[in-house]
Amino acid sequence: MLEYLEIPTHESLTRLVPAFERSLAQELDVLSLRGRVCPVCFSDGSVAVFALLDYCYDDQTQALLDLLQSRGFRLNQPHLFVLPPALLLAIDKTATEQIAASVGMQADRQSQQGALCAAFNDLLRWGVEHQASDIHFNVNRHQYSSAVFFTISGRYVSPAHFASLPTSTVLDMLAVAWMDIEGGNGAVFDPMVEQQGRLNRSINGKSLLLRWASLATDVGPSVCLRLLVMNTTHLTPTLQALGYLPAQIDLFERVQLTEGGAVILAGTVGCGKSTTIATLMRVIPTDRKVITLEDPVEYLIPNALQNTVCRSVTEQDDHSFDSKLKAIKRSAMNDLLIGEIRDHTTGRAFMDLAACGVSLYTTVHAGSALLIPERLGSSFIGVARDLLATPGILKLLVYQALMAKLCPHCCLTVEQVLENFHWRCALGQIRNQQWFEAWLHVIEERLSVPRCVLRFRREQGCAHCKHAIAALRGTAGRTVVAEMIDPLGEPEFLQGVKHCDGVGLYRWFSDRSQRAQVDGEPQRQSAGQVAIYKMTQGLLDPRTVQARFGGFDSRQTERVTRA
Repeated sequence: MLEYLEIPTHESLTRLVPAFERSLAQELDVLSLRGRVCPVCFSDGSVAVFALLDYCYDDQTQALLDLLQSRGFRLNQPHLFVLPPALLLAIDKTATEQIAASVGMQADRQSQQGALCAAFNDLLRWGVEHQASDIHFNVNRHQYSSAVFFTISGRYVSPAHFASLPTSTVLDMLAVAWMDIEGGNGAVFDPMVEQQGRLNRSINGKSLLLRWASLATDVGPSVCLRLLVMNTTHLTPTLQALGYLPAQIDLFERVQLTEGGAVILAGTVGCGKSTTIATLMRVIPTDRKVITLEDPVEYLIPNALQNTVCRSVTEQDDHSFDSKLKAIKRSAMNDLLIGEIRDHTTGRAFMDLAACGVSLYTTVHAGSALLIPERLGSSFIGVARDLLATPGILKLLVYQALMAKLCPHCCLTVEQVLENFHWRCALGQIRNQQWFEAWLHVIEERLSVPRCVLRFRREQGCAHCKHAIAALRGTAGRTVVAEMIDPLGEPEFLQGVKHCDGVGLYRWFSDRSQRAQVDGEPQRQSAGQVAIYKMTQGLLDPRTVQARFGGFDSRQTERVTRA
């Protein structure tokens, strides 16, 4: 079996000795292999083959090596190099452009587009295999190379082989991908304007729906693709598996027994709101008629009539949404899911439906449960505050965040950290043992958490938590931390909403959370308090909790260190 050398980035290509010089594809008349296999020449006159990993041991690759030898070329050691699709495509593109210029004709566009599609699909394949939720193409037109990032387990990361792709190739990939866009604004990809749309792909036997959103920055377009695996047989996990505590699950079940009113899930982008809301919907009894309006349908809800309503930026989309909503209102449903309340159109729908006796489920982007009414009542959405403050309209408000769980097989105790001390704080700064001891003292004194229960991420990971991304080693999935407000059981909250008393609501929520901690009522505690509880159970690294919720007074740590 042939040995090969991997060339993951353009920088590693430029460091080759002897140096890569040019493609031999035209000279050997093998342009039909473009984007898969490419014969190349080096500065010392030796030759080799650049290939994709999937074509390493392909018959075509071996035949090409035999052809080079039969033509009298001297093979380099090693004979074979493996490149990522975008980098191999850039080499082929350069050679093709030079050939086209020399003969005064355009290159074979169909062949080029096929290779660009293959490179684009390779990016999608990597994202699917590593369970990425988003793919980000950050194009810098002022530099030779640009980076592609992935959102994996809430982290924004760029693997080495996608961190430095030729900018021209990335732009060409995006232009070809845009040709398959549905519902997009613009016939062609325009790097100078914001564009939205959606496209479908099939990768590794899985059907994907990609939501496209581009941002025209000063140096070039930044395209974010939300990656949705449209697996109709996949059901969401239970609330317990997601990480909700038993008392929180009891509150969910209790409010779902009451007809009418709105259950609203809040959080930031990628916090799992859609997963939780789908989990709630699929346990509704089968004797109730359930309808959903989603953009797009993400999870199977077996007892629901699910509707995809994809909206972009045009007024026509708003009219389509209103028409669909009117039809649904005549459908005699009991429960309705509106995927997200995000603008005046969905705000009007909320006001119309929340007061008509339907049990409404929806999501909104907000930074806490307290901020849900503020978000709905904002000028951007426009829900009337008097309506929000009316008893029975808001049935349950939930804010959730997802946090990385420690790998139970390799997480470290305080003693193990001290044995081989190499410590980075929540800010990523290297700290000494004195700082670490002071930090532990603050946790013990301020949070009443003994150091013996604390666990920390092992940066190297273990056999159970191997991951291509170093930052994810030592972790094992994510868990929900959530806070909940039951407006019907807490009239002080509705009074604060009615009078727009943000400061008063903040004080009420803080006092309520402290009382709940003393009384052992997790359904009334803040998300930060729930995170600290999970930290005491060895599920969360204290640094993760500090980075997300604060609560460990760094100034107090510095004072203890100086003392």
